[in-house]
Amino acid sequence: MHSPHQRSAKTGRRTPARGAGRVSLYDEVTDRIIAELEAGRLPWVQPWGAAGPGPGLPRNALSRRPYSGVNVLILWGAVIRHGYPSQSWLTFRQAQEAGGCVRKGEHGTSVVYANRFIPREAGKTGRGGGIEGAGGEGREGGEPAASGDERSRAIPFLKRFTVFNVAQCEGLREGLAPDPVPLPEREIVPVAEACIAASGVEVRIGGNRAFYAPGSDYVQVPPQPAFFEQVDYYRTCLHELTHATGHPARLNRDQSGCFGSKPYAREELVAEMGSAFLCAALGIAPTVRHADYIASWLDVLREDNRAIFRAASAATKAADWLLARHTQAQDAARERAA
Repeated sequence: MHSPHQRSAKTGRRTPARGAGRVSLYDEVTDRIIAELEAGRLPWVQPWGAAGPGPGLPRNALSRRPYSGVNVLILWGAVIRHGYPSQSWLTFRQAQEAGGCVRKGEHGTSVVYANRFIPREAGKTGRGGGIEGAGGEGREGGEPAASGDERSRAIPFLKRFTVFNVAQCEGLREGLAPDPVPLPEREIVPVAEACIAASGVEVRIGGNRAFYAPGSDYVQVPPQPAFFEQVDYYRTCLHELTHATGHPARLNRDQSGCFGSKPYAREELVAEMGSAFLCAALGIAPTVRHADYIASWLDVLREDNRAIFRAASAATKAADWLLARHTQAQDAARERAA
């Protein structure tokens, strides 16, 4: 029987054959990430230059809400390609709400929204089914507000919408979400130290290897003087702490994979992106910790067009978990000082 799919020569994955309909949004985003990795570029590593914006997560300029998951990679990639000086974005309509407009001739960047849909016949109310969960703009991978039975029958969906960098707009009012001021080098260390301490995870200093031990639930890192650049000590700690968020008592990710396996590669991909998201949120420029894993990440992405969505969503949850505890510790310290 004739198959409506053919194998892509570039990615090695099965894609719709010509005439079989438009390429799925999952394929489109996954192929873009694969192309970046094949070119030796990691979409989550330092998407800014000396003349560009400082380290930070992309955010909606009107709501000030940060984008999450795979949208971080998409928008950071746009900053790289176009050299935008800002990490702030707006939809066409939001630019008008902000008193301005998108400049004529500008092309937007497509980001994605993912959720789950309960088919009408699966609905338990007399009105049928509907879309699960509220979900925020640009925040994919949110947990649906549905019972276990409804969730098992829910169908995942993905849709796109277009945003524009504030650099593509004109006439915007003052007071929109500003880009963070880059921290001086000497102030990066205290911020990172505070985040590490607030995690509650045991961090042991010593030896010549960095790792997270799931069974004993601790992070091990070499002493700071062992690193060529002192800030790499903090980047490494944040990478290993991202692994630690997968413990069953925290976010409960699958960490059963042995070195070289697909589950191991998926968890390393989560840790790479999670630590990059953490670094950006704290004002530290992300760098790649494990470039030698690129081949295994490519295998995972070529095999599954939703793997990057799952990994990026898990990375956002891990970063949010650690940042929430950092914020709580700061708030508690201010209350004690008051």
